[in-house]
Amino acid sequence: MDALRASYGDDSSDSDTDDLPPACSVSANPGKKSTAEKDSIPLPPPPLSLLESIVSTGSVDFSTTEPGVRVRNFPHVDGNYALHVYIPVTIPPSPKKEIVSFLKQVASVVPNLHLVEADVPLSILCKDHQKFKCALGREFHISLGRSVPIRVHQINSVVSMLRQKLQFHKKYLIDFNKWEVFANDDCTRSFLSLEITTSGLSEINKQIDAVNEVYKFHNLPEFYKDPRPHISLVWALGDVRNSLKGAVDGEVRKLRAGGCVQNRIFVSTFSGIECKIGRKRHRIC
Repeated sequence: MDALRASYGDDSSDSDTDDLPPACSVSANPGKKSTAEKDSIPLPPPPLSLLESIVSTGSVDFSTTEPGVRVRNFPHVDGNYALHVYIPVTIPPSPKKEIVSFLKQVASVVPNLHLVEADVPLSILCKDHQKFKCALGREFHISLGRSVPIRVHQINSVVSMLRQKLQFHKKYLIDFNKWEVFANDDCTRSFLSLEITTSGLSEINKQIDAVNEVYKFHNLPEFYKDPRPHISLVWALGDVRNSLKGAVDGEVRKLRAGGCVQNRIFVSTFSGIECKIGRKRHRIC
């Protein structure tokens, strides 16, 4: 039945061709000119939208060649859209002060750190505590599937099946309770993240399993075998996991020695799942 339902899509008002550039047409000049004159008249330049990639860079898993410059982990192909399924997370106001202080200490040991997605160097944010807190007000993501390219004809089917599989998931608490360091698949970037190891872990793993079913049906690569749900806050160029891990462990030891045991960094309430395809976001549940 999933295959049958997916083939018909759903009755959502979402249009999955909104990101396609408009067709370009040139009308003939109605004036009476000679053939030579007509041939010498240059055609108007194409609209800028035709020169832009139809694949969004916003939801692709990127590697980095130098600070502030990012490249796709998979090549751009006309007609492909980047797919990313995730739980949006916003850090509550109260724990931001402690998180900013923690990241400042890590940045004092490990150079060239950047805030995820915004690509803002921590060396700049560390100079203004309030701006740093504001920067942490952006939306972070718990990935439920790999960021992969899909074809335009797969969009309706993917969105429809995700909604079918995930529509009955209820709200639950997500406990971000562990600082952890990760690297992307080709070790071109390292990440400082907040991992979920207690409350919310079983629910998220069930959602990952559901997303894997949709990916498998569409011949897309499934998620990691032993997923470790998290949000990434900071990235660094290259494989600097050892230095990041050393800085994190050192700061955690200081906090414990001072009586600040971080069994819980912050708690968030699951508020739904979103799917970003190209530049467009689809609400799944």
